Amino acid sequence: MSAGALRALHVPGRPLVLPNAWDADSARLVVEAGFPVVATSSAAVAAALGHPDGEGAPVDDMLAAAARIAGAVTAAVTVDAESGYGLAPADLAGRLLGIGAAGCNYEDTDHVGGGLRPIGEQAARITELRKAAGDDLVLNARVDSFLGAPDEAAVFDDAVARGRAYLEAGADCVYPILVRSPELLGEFVRQVGGPVNAAALPGGPGLSALAELGVARISLGTGLWRHVRGVLQDVLGGIAKGRLPY
Repeated sequence: MSAGALRALHVPGRPLVLPNAWDADSARLVVEAGFPVVATSSAAVAAALGHPDGEGAPVDDMLAAAARIAGAVTAAVTVDAESGYGLAPADLAGRLLGIGAAGCNYEDTDHVGGGLRPIGEQAARITELRKAAGDDLVLNARVDSFLGAPDEAAVFDDAVARGRAYLEAGADCVYPILVRSPELLGEFVRQVGGPVNAAALPGGPGLSALAELGVARISLGTGLWRHVRGVLQDVLGGIAKGRLPY
């Protein structure tokens, strides 16, 4: 699937659903289940490689894992590239295109300096990434304003300003990750004026409810990996007590 075809799947109210994978095997299962696109989860990939999230894994290892996933499926693959792993936007674009990625997540957290990058700085990075990639990458610009925010309403205006700026800079979709209030998410969709990615969170709105809020894309993020990992923990605990799961 081309980036253009992936872009066309971002339909407000009829969102693209992405059960994020972490290796070639889980990616194949996503495709076998009928999903047209495979997204990676940086946290899950990093954990599978023995590293923490937040750009704790070497860039070469993360991109090699993404390349194995892209090589294992015929579906489009969109890569969680975190904040770019210190690569210049043009270099990141080249490496993503080189492994066959059709899209990427690109976040505004500065993992080296800490905190969020200024809006103008992140918008400029998105513009550079878009210029280097042309139309061959679907850019999902993550808005991290709500991460760790004790009062979501207090950071809402900042999130909207970031979303608007990132879309204007060339992003195809914006991702206000971890906003938990359905009301604020719906208002974000209304105010930002472009395709919005939402996270499917435990205890939050379900897939149909998120669609009704007008989002164009839904990510499970680490949700699928955490669920599978929890099942494995339970099974291992049973084996330790002498109970085989089969």
